[in-house]
Amino acid sequence: MPFSIRLIGLDPGLRRTGWGVIDVEGARLSHVANGVVSSDGSCSLAERLVQLFDGIDAVIEEYAPIEAAVENTFVNKDGAATLKLGQARAMALFAPAKRGLLVAEYAPNKIKKSVVGVGHATKNQIDAMVSMLLPKCVIAGPDAADALAIAICHAHARGGQEKITEALLKAAR
Repeated sequence: MPFSIRLIGLDPGLRRTGWGVIDVEGARLSHVANGVVSSDGSCSLAERLVQLFDGIDAVIEEYAPIEAAVENTFVNKDGAATLKLGQARAMALFAPAKRGLLVAEYAPNKIKKSVVGVGHATKNQIDAMVSMLLPKCVIAGPDAADALAIAICHAHARGGQEKITEALLKAAR
């Protein structure tokens, strides 16, 4: 009988970082919790990054996931905005890594394709599929829906990796 693995998905943003926690047992996904960590726009950048780190760290402490997944940053035309997003993303990578969690990273198109089936899915499509895959889940907004999608993507990716590892171990015997 498969055992349960708890995963957290993080959708980094300087204003709002979405988070979603799921349990995975074999191919079965269960919603645990989701939400958003916000930073105060009236604070300095350094203070906002501390707010994000502390918020993410508190979620990790409360829900005790063993692995994390974070969305890769895409570069846009506004270099300053991209840099700030990268710094927020650093907090999303650092917080789980500091607690010893394995941290995986996924491109936005891979996440969308994994959850919706197409790499250029809309926010509404992601929200709808997350709701279908995690019934009874009340999603705390688009950032939280994206974070749950990231966790689901990681669950699918790690499931494939587990099968590869099992096959390699079997072949080594």
